[in-house]
Amino acid sequence: VISSLKQDSTVYEAASLMTSANIAAIVIVDDKNKVSGIITERDLTRRVVAKGLDPKETPISAVMTENPETLSPEDSAGDALELMQSRHFRHLPVVDGEKCVGMVSIRDLYIAAKSSLEESIRETEAFVFGDRYGA
Repeated sequence: VISSLKQDSTVYEAASLMTSANIAAIVIVDDKNKVSGIITERDLTRRVVAKGLDPKETPISAVMTENPETLSPEDSAGDALELMQSRHFRHLPVVDGEKCVGMVSIRDLYIAAKSSLEESIRETEAFVFGDRYGA
């Protein structure tokens, strides 16, 4: 389930949802449930708290990143990592057509890369040292 809020929700609602769902970014959708923005913990810190705005009075639309870059389900982890690195993003919505079907975080990519590297190391050790390590 993708956590999303409407543009007229408050920053307080976003922070509460992030806390209860233990997530760091929320997709913002318009009245047709099309992705219109994203709000992150970093946005809350820089655009709300640091500017002294009242989270219960500030609509998400005032502080969200509008029309965020997105990934498609066909994009690879490498595509995601390249976009995140070049644009300094930590989260990217995954959109299929006009519907958000997921969110990729830099942490997700780290876990995927770590698993891939560990598997590669195991395969290399098995090749170099023979079957001494089990299997």
